[in-house]
Amino acid sequence: MRSPRLDGAQLANLHTFLTVARRLSFARAAAELCLTPSAVSHRIARLERALGYPLFQRLTRHIRLTADGERIYAVLQRGMGELDAALQPQSDAPAGRLKLHAHPSIAHCWLAPRLADFCERYPQIELEVRTGNEDADFRAGGVDLALCYADGAFPGLAIIKLMDEQMAPVCSPQYAAKHGLRGNHLALSRCVLLHDAHAWRHAAYNAEWQLWARAAGHESSLPAAGLTFDRSDLCLAAAVHHAGIAIGRRRLAQTLLNEGKLVMPLGDFIPAGHYDYYLAHPPGPASARLQALINWLLGQAG
Repeated sequence: MRSPRLDGAQLANLHTFLTVARRLSFARAAAELCLTPSAVSHRIARLERALGYPLFQRLTRHIRLTADGERIYAVLQRGMGELDAALQPQSDAPAGRLKLHAHPSIAHCWLAPRLADFCERYPQIELEVRTGNEDADFRAGGVDLALCYADGAFPGLAIIKLMDEQMAPVCSPQYAAKHGLRGNHLALSRCVLLHDAHAWRHAAYNAEWQLWARAAGHESSLPAAGLTFDRSDLCLAAAVHHAGIAIGRRRLAQTLLNEGKLVMPLGDFIPAGHYDYYLAHPPGPASARLQALINWLLGQAG
């Protein structure tokens, strides 16, 4: 099959795809691009025909990126972030204060280890990071940008999908051996489940376990015994110290898995429903410093 030509029309279609992928909504992308939803849909269809494979899964009430769509989206995010940085005048570096509100677990496990790079790239931006499970207060709290684990529904805000998430039960190697968990979901009935009671807005205390169990077909294996926390990273810390078995999110648990402190006794990661990581900010043009932070985050996610 002949590769599609990267001409002006395809560049326009790729830009449209990038906007739809960030918003995960044809309607919101159309509003941003000043196009009709039909025009956006036609552009995506033309791009998919040229490529020879689908970029989105069209579901009943929302859309999701396919594996190919995720791959192309990641490349476009990195490329656009690098292009935007290259186009900035070197003598006019972004400067000023920014307040970023982030959910505690993603701030601790993913954001904090990367911040040295941001400080080196943007020494004139004073970044204030605040964490909490509550919704960001963009008015009274003076928040410029929010980093959330959510379903992407933020009415009245500008939304950018930062990165996807997957989940799997994780525990220490010792806990897995003690309870015979390797490849044996029935052994869950003898375990202590570790719960993040604030996994996302309005989540039940055991919502993540229920989501994984439905997807994996193991609902009948879940025991009643459990420990409950208000942060996913605390669940992981308890699991490392043999307190039980937790739902591990790949973006949070991968380092501990690489170090051998945690294992996945019941199989590999699976998609976390329609919950992923999003950036949200008030509608309207972003300042130079806010756009610099957004582009940097997108680059780190890529």
